[in-house]
This record gives sequence, structure tokens and C-alpha cells, in this order.
Amino acid sequence: MDSRIAANRRLWNEWARINQDSALYDMASFRAGQTSLKHIELEEVGEVAGKSLLHLQCHFGQDTLSWARLGARATGIDLSPEAVARAEALARDLGIEARFICANVLDPKELGAAQFDLVFTSYGAINWLPDLAAWARVIARHLKPGGRFHMVEFHPIISMLDDDAKEISSGYFNSGEALRFESTSSYAGGAHAPIECYEWPHSLAEIVQALLDAGLTLSGLKEFPYCVHPCWNFLVESEPGRYVVKHHPGKLPLLFSISARK
Repeated sequence: MDSRIAANRRLWNEWARINQDSALYDMASFRAGQTSLKHIELEEVGEVAGKSLLHLQCHFGQDTLSWARLGARATGIDLSPEAVARAEALARDLGIEARFICANVLDPKELGAAQFDLVFTSYGAINWLPDLAAWARVIARHLKPGGRFHMVEFHPIISMLDDDAKEISSGYFNSGEALRFESTSSYAGGAHAPIECYEWPHSLAEIVQALLDAGLTLSGLKEFPYCVHPCWNFLVESEPGRYVVKHHPGKLPLLFSISARK
């Protein structure tokens, strides 16, 4: 395994231990039956009952299990063995049928030749991947003919902003070089010992082109002037469940969604 991916796996093992108890993930409400899915993906993915669904980079399984609660035959894959173990335990505790696999999303040999009606990924996933061409080929390979891919992600513009969203601190385009950080806390809150990690910026055009090059047909592309997660200090809530940059409310795209078909 690429040493940078291995470093990220160590980080996500730690975050899996921290995040399950965080306010952001609100496990009490989830255990009581509340979905972790947001309105964007619910509206765009639509009816999933009876359909097979592959969730890429599923963390400890909340979204995967939310799709399963809606009737999907859901499979989640994640790089972190800690996250997968916690996802499996959560599924057992709640009596929800879902499958979880520990695998590298860029080369998930553990999936074999399995194909799905739907492939889904969301919120803070692809910035951990160095090779979107490989990622898109995995999506195409594991979709049935006529199957649909859906993603909702943080807009790449967010990664350009400094901690106060007042200055541009990094470039928009992918230079091929990893950005190295030393993490001491989770985005969901909770401190931990320093762990190195690596991220890669991906422009909107790079993401779309990777999917097109893999043979998928784009059916939808949207941008949203708000975020559904309060993950950054520069965000303020403009209305329930919607967060904008406090210095530029409504002026910057903070999320985007893509729909594609095989």
C-alpha cells in the first residue's frame, strides 16, 4: 500500500474511534431511527427499495445503514478496519442487514466481480484519493449496465480557503503533489495524538472528466451555495441545516452533486 494511503488509514482508524461518540454524528438520534442522509442525496438518488447499493468510503456505516433502512441491499466499503468493525457492530446492534468490507476503494479486490444498481459516495471522500481515474474505473466496473452513480461532495473551492475564509491559502488545481498535514483532532471534534495525513485537491473538471473517461454518461451536475455540515469555523447557519460562509453568505459554492449512468 502507498505509504500515504497507509498514513491516512491510521488517521481514519483513530477518527472512527472518536467520531462515533461525537455530537456531529448524533448516535442517539440515529439509533432511535433518524436517518443520517441529507435532503440532497435523498432527492437525487430517489427510491432505493429492492436495489443493490454500493457505498464507497462508508466510515462507520451510518449512511450505508440509512440506505438499508430505506430498503436497499447495501454494501459499504472503507479503508479503515476500525471503521468497518464498528459498522458491523452497529448493524448487529440495530438489527439492520448490510454488508461491510475493508478495502482500498482504488483497488477493491474484495468485491470480486460484484455489480450494483447504485454506487454512492459523499461528503469529504475524494480528497483522500490520489488517483481519480482509478476511482472512476472502479465505479464503472461495479455498476450494472444501466446502473446509476451519485455523489454529493464538498466543493473544491472550500479547500482553497484559510481557516477564516478570508484568504486563499492553496491552489484550486491538482498538481499531482499530495498536501501533507499533521492532524491532532477530528473534524467532528475530539483531540488525539499527532498523525500525519495526506490529501489531494481535485477540481470539478477533473472529477467530471474521470467519470467520462471511465465510460459513464453524466446525467446531472449541480452546485449549492450552502453546506449541510458545520465542519468549518467560518460557517454560520443561515437557515436550519444550511450553513454559509459568514464573510460571503450565499456567494460561494460549498457543495456539488453529480449523477451519472453506465
